[in-house]
Amino acid sequence: MQKRWVLKPKKDVEKINKLRDELGVSSIIAELLLNREVETFEQARIFFRPSLNYLHDPFLMKGMDLAIARIEKAIGNNEKILIYGDYDVDGTTAVSVVYSFFRNFHSRIEYYIPDRYKEGYGISTAGIDYAHENGFSLIIALDCGIKANDKIAYANSKNIDFIIGDHHLPGDELPEAVAVLDPKRADCLYPYKELSGCGIGFKIIQAFILQNDMDMELAYQYLDLVAVSIASDIVPITGENRILAHFGLIKLNGNAGCGLQALINLSSHKTGQFTVNDIVFQIGPRINAAGRIDHAKDAVQLLIAKSLSEAKEFSVNIDDQNNVRKDFDLRITEEALSLLDNDAQQKTKKTTVLYKSDWHKGVIGIVASRLTERYYRPTIILTETNGHIAGSARSVLGFDLYEALSECSDLLDQYGGHKYAAGLTMQQSNVVLFQERFEEVVSRSIKPEMLQQEVLIEKDIKLSEIDSKFYRILKQFEPFGPQNEAPIFMTKHVTVAAPAYIVGSTHLKLTVKHEDSSTFECIGFGLGEHVNSINSGKSFDICYSIEENNWRGKKNLQLNIKAIRF
Repeated sequence: MQKRWVLKPKKDVEKINKLRDELGVSSIIAELLLNREVETFEQARIFFRPSLNYLHDPFLMKGMDLAIARIEKAIGNNEKILIYGDYDVDGTTAVSVVYSFFRNFHSRIEYYIPDRYKEGYGISTAGIDYAHENGFSLIIALDCGIKANDKIAYANSKNIDFIIGDHHLPGDELPEAVAVLDPKRADCLYPYKELSGCGIGFKIIQAFILQNDMDMELAYQYLDLVAVSIASDIVPITGENRILAHFGLIKLNGNAGCGLQALINLSSHKTGQFTVNDIVFQIGPRINAAGRIDHAKDAVQLLIAKSLSEAKEFSVNIDDQNNVRKDFDLRITEEALSLLDNDAQQKTKKTTVLYKSDWHKGVIGIVASRLTERYYRPTIILTETNGHIAGSARSVLGFDLYEALSECSDLLDQYGGHKYAAGLTMQQSNVVLFQERFEEVVSRSIKPEMLQQEVLIEKDIKLSEIDSKFYRILKQFEPFGPQNEAPIFMTKHVTVAAPAYIVGSTHLKLTVKHEDSSTFECIGFGLGEHVNSINSGKSFDICYSIEENNWRGKKNLQLNIKAIRF
């Protein structure tokens, strides 16, 4: 599919020149900083030199004083405490961090992760019943609970107190918990609103340490897990998250906790430093696989392991589950693509809604994402589970999936999520009706340009402007992620310096030059279809990110081409 190239609007020239002169950098670097809302020397100093001293006081978070007081009371009275979290990476890392910390000060503490298939997302009645039957009087819920008003009321009736540490958007009324920690609360003045669920857990630990005049290094030892949550939950890597991710990656690459080290050892093909991208594609899926295939408590067991030998045992099990997940993922994706290819009507639709009763519920979200990438239209994958139809939905940039589902709500038993991802359930008798309604709603409201994937380009530059100094400063923009993406540049009218060729089955290798520039080696993943046009001798435009290629000890700058235009 041809991608739509979108060039970011140029920043004010006076602002560019002022920042360029203050920092002693190129105009390109100054403009990249302005695109990231870095406008002054002081903001640039904080951006380029992150410090843990810049982390906010956790007691600025509404309810933190109440939460710490209740935790201290529970420890003082020797109450049983249950650390409760969601079954995804953010939830399991949050539970691992908070449980690992407090078990050093309190012996009567356990953790609980709901079963994805029996209990579903968030706080469950079964979880509260477990706490009641086993004598727990305090539950600390992480990465969930902000809308669990009825469940918290149920817990209150059982004399179980709740502390909620969540980062999702609250409803109109907050649950009646002892403390509700969520920077997105309308009445919360905490300066940074985009912490992960694990990040909230980290702030609880920070607050406990401050309250008891302890060494903050006791919290910093968990920064690798916080970085894994930030990367995997795709929260913005700005402000406080950027600091946490920066130092978390340093710990991950230097002195990772036993559980994460065991997972890194499984990724033995990786050379060099682990990045946010490596977490997203190598560590995160393995942690997630536990909850998708068996039970997410297996992931927590791994992440709280006290020795590498213990962690290694758990990591092998996790890796096996991930291999099963990949097998399911591959088979279902192939079946879904076959259904699409054999249905002529699908080619004219604005949506993809596919149903097969034996597809594994644990991977339908992954399959929905893959099909969205392939055909770039709102996609829902449905399967049968526990006598009803469950679905996972993914959207395209700019289209509000949740709003479209709300127009089909009379056909659904339940639905929830946000603009770009959602889950839903319905009766089997409504599947065909839903397919028709969803197509009608999306066709009526989606703009044509939303159905074409876009490449957001930061700046049009010449290849001659790229050198080692430029790349060295660019590296300091890391860690990259949402709202601090690796910059994508555009250069027009490049030519090949040697014949292009295909590597693997679909990838393109080429060497390009532009005007009086030196030559640059390039890789274009999935762009092999352009090889003949490139070798015809015509000039062409490229958009790309800049990276360092390390092959057999030899390092050189390489352009990672995202799209080609003739």
